[in-house]
Amino acid sequence: MELDEGNQSSVTTFILLGFSEYPHVQMPLFLVFLTVYTVTLVGNLGIIVVVRINPKLHTPMYFFLSHLSFLDICYSSVFTPKLLEILVTEDRSISFKGCMVQFFFICAFVITEMFMLAVMAYDRFVAVCNPLLYTVAMSQKLCALLVAGTYTWGGICSLTLTYSLLELSYCGSNIINHFGCEYSAILSLSCSDPYFSQMTCLVISTFNEACSLLIILASYIFIVATIIKMPSAGGLQKAFSTCASHLTAITIFHGIILLLYCVPNSKSSWLLVKVATVFFTVMIPMLNPLIYSLRNKDVKDTARKLIHTKLLSHSM
Repeated sequence: MELDEGNQSSVTTFILLGFSEYPHVQMPLFLVFLTVYTVTLVGNLGIIVVVRINPKLHTPMYFFLSHLSFLDICYSSVFTPKLLEILVTEDRSISFKGCMVQFFFICAFVITEMFMLAVMAYDRFVAVCNPLLYTVAMSQKLCALLVAGTYTWGGICSLTLTYSLLELSYCGSNIINHFGCEYSAILSLSCSDPYFSQMTCLVISTFNEACSLLIILASYIFIVATIIKMPSAGGLQKAFSTCASHLTAITIFHGIILLLYCVPNSKSSWLLVKVATVFFTVMIPMLNPLIYSLRNKDVKDTARKLIHTKLLSHSM
């Protein structure tokens, strides 16, 4: 630890505790997380490839889905490699700059995914409520603008939150009771007044969560109202099936976020925070491709053909 002269003291290195208080489960956890991370990369890359090679999937819904898969790969790759490293090595250190970079990217990708799910809800609203105007309403230009908007907003929010952390002084303990640079874990090490940073986080988090959930809720209220009016059972089933995967992904994603919001900031709750963060950053990126592929005939058929073609080419 080094101290700079002047008003501000700062640490140059943080130590990530991870799950070090449970040494007997370190190796099993490493194997589990490595397997999950491998499945995450293969599953999400598979979705991107399948959407790209099948012309039938060149629609707004699959355009957004491929970006969701890209985001899952990104934010899983920000946390998981470091988590795997600290599970098998004695060196659990991360530089101050490295910690802030990790926080910036995880924050940017999570906020972007939050609004990507909201955009996908709007897409389902247009598809179910205005099917005849769907291709006109969800034009390529609008889809590109919506995607660019989610990435831009995620970056702006993350930059603001990272700046609020950089403005704080860090002296005394440099031990982070987490496996990554999570906001509350970093904030707990500050030796200056965290009021500005906490208020910034509260405003941005509340605004983003409220806005994204409002868009999703409004979209699904109109979808449910439209489904109820459908005369045929076939139309009802088709409308429900087109939304079921998305609803499942939204429920898991926002359910974990709300759980993390509700957990009190105390030492006794750190294990729950770690477990919830593991589920959020490691498990959700693996679940999304499974949720969307298992419920989607076009994705399953294209994946099956792709695997069959690869196997035939290797056997020849």
